[in-house]
Amino acid sequence: MKLVFQHPTGNANVRAALSGLENAGVLESFHTSIACFPGSKLDRLARISMFSEFRRRAYSASLESLTRTYPWKEGGRMISTKTGMFNLVKHEKGVFCIDAVYRNLDRRVANYITEKKDAIDVVYAYEDGALHSFKEAKRSGLTCFYDLPIGYWREARRLLLDEREKWPDWVATLTGFQDSEEKLERKDAELMLADKILVASSFTAKTLNSYAGKLAPVEVIPYGFPPVNPKENYSANSQKKPLKVLFVGGLSQRKGIANLFAAVDSLQKHISLTVVGRKGKNSCPALDSNLARHTWIPSLAHDKILALMKSHDVFVFPSLFEGFGLVITEAMSQGTPVITTERTVGPDIIKNDENGWLIEAGSTSALKACLEDLLVNPVKIGRAGRAALETARQRPWEVYGQELAQAILRTQKLAEVY
Repeated sequence: MKLVFQHPTGNANVRAALSGLENAGVLESFHTSIACFPGSKLDRLARISMFSEFRRRAYSASLESLTRTYPWKEGGRMISTKTGMFNLVKHEKGVFCIDAVYRNLDRRVANYITEKKDAIDVVYAYEDGALHSFKEAKRSGLTCFYDLPIGYWREARRLLLDEREKWPDWVATLTGFQDSEEKLERKDAELMLADKILVASSFTAKTLNSYAGKLAPVEVIPYGFPPVNPKENYSANSQKKPLKVLFVGGLSQRKGIANLFAAVDSLQKHISLTVVGRKGKNSCPALDSNLARHTWIPSLAHDKILALMKSHDVFVFPSLFEGFGLVITEAMSQGTPVITTERTVGPDIIKNDENGWLIEAGSTSALKACLEDLLVNPVKIGRAGRAALETARQRPWEVYGQELAQAILRTQKLAEVY
């Protein structure tokens, strides 16, 4: 079996997937926009601070011969963003917008499939970048694996619609309603063409119940954890210091940020809140006023985020709609227990009050009650933090890559039988 794998920008789960597929001996080629390999020109360029963005596109040297890159759209997006030419990256319309990057790669891979169809058995693609390659794969009799990293859009709209009424001052942060009908129809068309759908959380799988048509089988394979980095102690709160609470993520009510601020406000004398994340392009006075009352860091390098996680008592991620939530596993790998909701990967990896805490999404009172409990019973923090570390140790990124490759091999064998 030989598989074509595509993703325009790459991330931790893409790297783990590629490693698993390569080790299984099934990776025919990897298609992306920009890829940086050890010793390459891009690798040397990435050592200069103004080009450090290329470090995020770093891949294993063993993948270099299997990788095909199509850099112009993504390069234009990166330059436009850095130079403030935001019209060029305008949502769906800009010539270098992220949608253009995804569609460009999708068409390039479709052309590649046409040329190499006799040497390929499987195509693996992600949401918003699969339509053309899947259509060509179907014409060529190939199997289509679809990766849905965030929950299904219809369910997102259903669950988040009430937030516009509950938190009218935060509507500007709910940008998920901006997608055009054309884009939403494209998402549905991709799902219809898939032979197998892979998701990273049970919550994402549940959101697909809102899909009107018949779906291919769905399999849940949670992502992995970064290398563990144990804390030296959990003594900070026993010394009657404020509970150090951290949030990292997009500053949107989709992430439950309004609930977080509201819960902390009444406990502010006892809690020190740090928020890491960029503001959206739309002005939101409610967000600005809340950030002014706490420690706000717009952006940090990944290693510094991990260090910040380790230095805090509790990580809070009250998201209302999340396909996974990598920050959850990152915090747990640093020995920092997490408070999160049932609409994240939380239920798949967290046992409530053992290695973290699960609360009802959108419930300010539930979040406040959880924080109050930790203020009264700080010993729970150390206990849950140590348990979180053990959870992280049991599922490194390599496990995700292995399980993904096994699922693909298993599904393809069944397809060949029938």
